[in-house]
Amino acid sequence: MSGALLVGGASQRMGRDKAHVPLAGEAVATRLARRLATLCEDVLLVGGDPPADAPGRRVPDIEGPRCALRGLASALAAARAERVLVLATDLPFVSEALLLALVAWPEADVVLPRDPGGPQPLCAVYRREPALRAASRRLAAGERLALHELLAELEVRTLPQDVLAALDPDGSALSNLNTPEDLARAQARVAGQAR
Repeated sequence: MSGALLVGGASQRMGRDKAHVPLAGEAVATRLARRLATLCEDVLLVGGDPPADAPGRRVPDIEGPRCALRGLASALAAARAERVLVLATDLPFVSEALLLALVAWPEADVVLPRDPGGPQPLCAVYRREPALRAASRRLAAGERLALHELLAELEVRTLPQDVLAALDPDGSALSNLNTPEDLARAQARVAGQAR
């Protein structure tokens, strides 16, 4: 199993590079890369400019439009293992238990959680070859670049809601850091846990 942290997002709503945003005394990308390193020997830091102390191989994005599909394809192309645990850098509270559940769940082209907002393709385990073929084809065509379009052509298994609820009772594991307000809530949550 390879682990890939996508750090190349545009961070437009945050107003600064999310990979370097500090949370609990360390950059979010470092926090997540360390979590992946506990589960995977091969950790990739894909795209962007990861923090210097984040463990893993630095992997540039492949050519193509700037989008999450390009980051995913870059991760799949560089991975050494047939299964790749892919994680976005803006999910600071994803737990090791949730990641382990994704890894242990019966295999498919994609294994992912679904929250009230829908499937979470950037917290998922991908089977490298079929996902890379489909992603590369979509990037080459230059259209329909949304990740939900990619999922539509792959075999997808979803963690059942009761399993996700047991692994994430407070519902924070898939909370995104997209805006300064999201960051303020995340910092308040960390401060509350420290008490």
